[in-house]
Amino acid sequence: MDSGTENNQIEEPESKKQKLSNSDEKTRKTFEGAKVVSILNNKTTQKCLFLHGKFEDDKEKDAVFILERKPFDTKTESLQALLSDKTKLTGDLKNDIYSTFSALPSVQNDIKATIIYPASEKHLRKYRKQDIFVVKETKEDYNMITKPYVEQQFVDKIFNIQWVYNILDHKAEMERIIFEDQNEETGFVLLPDMKWDTKDVDSFYAIALPRKRGLKSIRDLDESHVEMLKNMRSKSLAVIADNFGIKPDRLRMYFHYQPSFYHLHVHINHIELDLPGTGALRAHLLDDVIENLLMQGDYYQRKTVSMTLQDSDKLLAAFRAKENNVSDV
Repeated sequence: MDSGTENNQIEEPESKKQKLSNSDEKTRKTFEGAKVVSILNNKTTQKCLFLHGKFEDDKEKDAVFILERKPFDTKTESLQALLSDKTKLTGDLKNDIYSTFSALPSVQNDIKATIIYPASEKHLRKYRKQDIFVVKETKEDYNMITKPYVEQQFVDKIFNIQWVYNILDHKAEMERIIFEDQNEETGFVLLPDMKWDTKDVDSFYAIALPRKRGLKSIRDLDESHVEMLKNMRSKSLAVIADNFGIKPDRLRMYFHYQPSFYHLHVHINHIELDLPGTGALRAHLLDDVIENLLMQGDYYQRKTVSMTLQDSDKLLAAFRAKENNVSDV
């Protein structure tokens, strides 16, 4: 659900993006009282800006503001209004038959705004532009470095997935649920990702959350979970086809590793979407995961997994400390 970051160690969620669930956030009508502290990142190709900010009524708490341009309204009347004498053009370049302009339309496209408030340091770290490094995590690394690190983050209440349980327990976001299978072993909840406006089908993006708790990532999966994964795949594809008219061969379904939040979840989005996090160093296709588990039940307990970590990530620091200890021997 992270807008626009290739590596989102948190979170989240985030640990993932905090939902605007309390009454104050639900009734927010403007950015009144918001102040910009700094620009965390400016992704020009994705038309997305990440800001660190605060609200004047509580300057001790941080906020993250995510502003992203929405797709063009492709209705004929909207396009015709854009291509009219009300759109002012300033010439930038002319060469033979080619001309480029700065265009100022009379009606601007909406901007999608996401507020994470109060935001933790890990939210700021997640959205701040950083160098990214490739790490190869062996099964020994997972058991000796990653797993203890993740478990300690939960003990220290740095990672928080209560928002996931609120969804599963119908305490929040019930109105957003697309489909639900209530079987406690194989069931799941399907709902729109925060990055999807729920209107543009070509930008379809949903998240499937298993009802089964205790599964943090693909590292926890074994042959006993194949039935759950197949159920999530078949029912999600059927529901999406029936409700949104998107055929299975126009969708990709995958896990992230490392995930952005540590409750197992499947990303489902339109194949035409150009998204961060769909590359070989982050995404693991659901079909491949199922096939790997059928070939070898403990595949993900044994496999060396390549992943990316950001420069300020404490997990990367733990891996580097291990490398330093080895080199000192």
